[in-house]
Amino acid sequence: MNLHVDNEVGLLKTVILGIANDFGGTPLASECYDPKSLESVRNGNYPIEEDLIGEMEHFCEVLKKHGVEVLRPGNILDLNQIYARDIAFVIEDKLLIPNIIEDRSRELEAVQIIFGDIGQNQILKMPDSARIEGGDVILKDDYIFIGYSKEEDFNQYKVARTNIKGVDFIRKHFPNKKIINYELKKSDEDPRNSALHLDCCFQPVGRNGAIICPEGFKDKKDVDDLKDMFDPHEIILIDENEMYNMNSNIFSISENVIVSQPEFVSLNDQLRSRGYTVEEVSYGEVSKMGGLFRCSTMPLKRI
Repeated sequence: MNLHVDNEVGLLKTVILGIANDFGGTPLASECYDPKSLESVRNGNYPIEEDLIGEMEHFCEVLKKHGVEVLRPGNILDLNQIYARDIAFVIEDKLLIPNIIEDRSRELEAVQIIFGDIGQNQILKMPDSARIEGGDVILKDDYIFIGYSKEEDFNQYKVARTNIKGVDFIRKHFPNKKIINYELKKSDEDPRNSALHLDCCFQPVGRNGAIICPEGFKDKKDVDDLKDMFDPHEIILIDENEMYNMNSNIFSISENVIVSQPEFVSLNDQLRSRGYTVEEVSYGEVSKMGGLFRCSTMPLKRI
């Protein structure tokens, strides 16, 4: 298998899209490991399998319409396999197998058959002390942006998924890249005051644009520095409520084609006004579990 991913917007050729089949149903509140799922359980509106499958199949159809090869994980009974992004990810021609939280460790089994023809020299496995999830890793050609938590937050919050040792691992293995890490706000209880991953508050779009939610970052200076890296006319700022609704977790099929939710009216209007084609896919049920389009995809090849 030919792996190649250098950024978030190159023409997508091959992607793994998660599945919702036999996802295990509604968990107990004590079993939730992100605040959005916890809120859905407490509100009594946790999604049902039929609706989740319908949304994901629509997304799959849109990807295929644009010529993307879509691979799916094997089905493991009573296991949530929707969010493929976090369990492994590609940088350049390397597949990184991170250490993820124990609740999600079985998800990797379901994609092993896909990874079967990847050479061992292309696979990087992290040491036990290094923790990272794919949602915290965003690529922009020469740059790798990483969301992380310092030790105090990492040890305190379930939603703190990436530590500085995970950042250091990426830095060590990709010395040709400029690694920039940002500390994110975390809360296990309040989904409006927590960025589960970096892609919940930041997403590059097009050649030099970005969607940014300043409220997801702990340090205002980080936000200012991040803004300086993009064309100011191509930056779309979103607020705390839009971050809660996952507006930055759209997905680029190419530099010009972006998958978004129809409910993101303001965002979609701004994207279209900048010349993007916006493919609208209803994904509201998927979002009730803490992720959206980027979270449910694992790109393997972009050109």
